[in-house]
Amino acid sequence: GGAGMAAVREVEIDPEGTFKYILVRLQRPGGGEQRDIVRGTKAAEFHNHIFEKVNPEMEKLGYECKCLGGGKIDHNSKDKKIRVFGLSTGYGKADHSVTVEILKKVYTDYEITWSDDKK
Repeated sequence: GGAGMAAVREVEIDPEGTFKYILVRLQRPGGGEQRDIVRGTKAAEFHNHIFEKVNPEMEKLGYECKCLGGGKIDHNSKDKKIRVFGLSTGYGKADHSVTVEILKKVYTDYEITWSDDKK
């Protein structure tokens, strides 16, 4: 596959609202190439629902997935602000600072912040 990891979008989150998110590490079996991606949606009641959707998609492309943790994202598209906070009971807390760096690549004109607040 010539497209490789570039074919995988780094960020897929809902355009508005507050929802759960996970940080996922993609890796080629046997090491080598790896990449961290952010996935979040209101449709997911629990963090593992997001992972259960992402995992098979990525396995089809030949990647192993590991969830690095989760939290919540508050996406305010009107004010161009994103806040990353909270944690996942099942996966633990993602490194929100890493999540913010990934989000900044996509939402270049946003103000993006994180905290360890639960709410």
